[in-house]
Amino acid sequence: MMCPTPSPLLQRLPPVRGRLSAGADLSKLTWFRVGGPAEVLFKPADKDDLAEFLRRKPADVPVTIMGVASNLLVRDGGIDGVTIKLGAGFAGITAAGTEVHCGAADLDMNVATAAQKAGIAGLEFLSGIPGTIGGALRMNAGAYGTETKDVLVWAEAIDPQGTLHRLTPDDLGYAYRHSNLPADWVFVGACLRGTPGEPEEIARRMAEIKQQRGETQPIHSRTGGSTFKNPAGRKAWQLIDGAGCRGLRRGGAMVSEQHCNFLINEGGASAADLEGLAETVRQTVLAKSGIDLEWEIKRIGRPDRVAIAGMSSKNGSNNAGTNGGNTDEGGTHD
Repeated sequence: MMCPTPSPLLQRLPPVRGRLSAGADLSKLTWFRVGGPAEVLFKPADKDDLAEFLRRKPADVPVTIMGVASNLLVRDGGIDGVTIKLGAGFAGITAAGTEVHCGAADLDMNVATAAQKAGIAGLEFLSGIPGTIGGALRMNAGAYGTETKDVLVWAEAIDPQGTLHRLTPDDLGYAYRHSNLPADWVFVGACLRGTPGEPEEIARRMAEIKQQRGETQPIHSRTGGSTFKNPAGRKAWQLIDGAGCRGLRRGGAMVSEQHCNFLINEGGASAADLEGLAETVRQTVLAKSGIDLEWEIKRIGRPDRVAIAGMSSKNGSNNAGTNGGNTDEGGTHD
């Protein structure tokens, strides 16, 4: 019996306390359920394990961070280098006074729930963002009138040399769906601050958000959240609808009939189908309104089967950037 050939990259990596796996199927991890394999997938045990790995890994090995991949499109050719998925070692929520301390891998919904139980108001908006705190920090995620920057006290991130930093909102240079933190820094935790509130009233507000999401968004479909950012003073979905793209299809991909700034994998779609459909929408909106929509979904990895037509430098790939997952899951759902 022949043994599988060891991954050349795997042999070059330092020992870890977590788990290293070659050729892991990333389509099982993304909300779209598409995407090629990771050359190597690393699940670090905790912050120290991650920091030591970053310190000791070869400098030429690219790193991508993945959370729950709710706002991420992994291309069909997969991701070169090491894809790092933060797990239980980066989760843990404590609430006291008006502050909530949490890890980058904590689900936004779980943080909102912990705040509600502790009588901390102002974090309800997180219950409407289907991602993790790491993604929310990376892209200043927001919904229902509140953004991450509005509640952030500090965030912790590890730089490429494995050094842990504590950063303020000013350090992060937040803007709409954007932070200035270098792409190769990894968010690992945060402190959020709300205001005193009644748990019952906070729960009522969260229930309203849940109902509104269910009525306006395809939350039970294979989707990736809002595809495009809202242009200044406009709504992306209105521009898409006005361009006649509601219900548009390509292969197994479809523009949602319910909310046309969402793409849906109806079954059997490839990443190329989804990306190509979105580029068709973008070009159609540009021709109709003169507005060039900017991607909100993060696209990483290599194309495989088809070339994506119409790519502009403004909306180019996010290949090889560290923190593909710290950016993938904080998507707003406007």
